[in-house]
Amino acid sequence: MNMRLRFFVVLLGTLAVAAVFTFPLWRPFIARTEVNNVAFPGLSAEQSQAYLRLSDDQQQLFRDMLKVTPTMAVAMARAATSPDIVIPTEEQGMPAMINSSVVAGGTFTVIDALHTAEGTVTIYQLPDNTRLLRLEDFKVTNGPELHVYLVRNPKPREQKEVGNDYIDLGALKGNVGNQNYPVPTETDLNIYRGVIIYSVPFGVIFSSAELRLS
Repeated sequence: MNMRLRFFVVLLGTLAVAAVFTFPLWRPFIARTEVNNVAFPGLSAEQSQAYLRLSDDQQQLFRDMLKVTPTMAVAMARAATSPDIVIPTEEQGMPAMINSSVVAGGTFTVIDALHTAEGTVTIYQLPDNTRLLRLEDFKVTNGPELHVYLVRNPKPREQKEVGNDYIDLGALKGNVGNQNYPVPTETDLNIYRGVIIYSVPFGVIFSSAELRLS
């Protein structure tokens, strides 16, 4: 064996040994690359590209959900990777309310990387005792069949904390933009102390806002 060949064999052996001993250090980078390039099941081509643009934490939460509740995971992923539903500008305005007063308000919170909202909620009362709930500077993660609920628990995080005594104000009109919802006049805000954005078919809270009386 000539000197050059011997050197080449020794070099290969050294690299092989180094690779074996350092594998635990660089394996996560390979694993992350492989995972991040695997499309989530049930998504269109456009949704798959949007999914790959999600943060590592968001993708991991979807993969974890897929193992436990695959139907919900696919539905949630489809909604989250679809275009935002933005309220048209002409529909975001404040309705004319003469001599109205603020009776309660709150700020939306983050549940986790997949269930998050920002913005405020305000409940107005008019002289005729009608009430209006208004979302302002509002944005929430898109989800399947989201509704606006008034609930007793000011800070619910799970379906069991919502209970059966709630007031459904209707389907969320859009996941981005100011919007208004009538509130039944008999609603006792001393009892219903929270507002949630709720996925009806899956019983998942996307965000909540504790109502503080004015």
